[in-house]
Amino acid sequence: MQQSAVTVLSAALAIGAAAIATAWAQSRIGPAAAASLAEKPELTGTSLIMLAIPETILILGFVIAFMILQRG
Repeated sequence: MQQSAVTVLSAALAIGAAAIATAWAQSRIGPAAAASLAEKPELTGTSLIMLAIPETILILGFVIAFMILQRG
């Protein structure tokens, strides 16, 4: 199955934009989580959840890219 250049670029854009958004979100959450853990160590679970939530953006981007490649 031959993929057109536009289809492949669309899939790459879906993953790339999701990766950039995830990196940006985690760059903001990481220092805040470290500061909150320094003051209240019992917030470890909450900090881990807050760091894991942006990863769903990347998973969604992967799913969208997969759907684009399957259709195209």
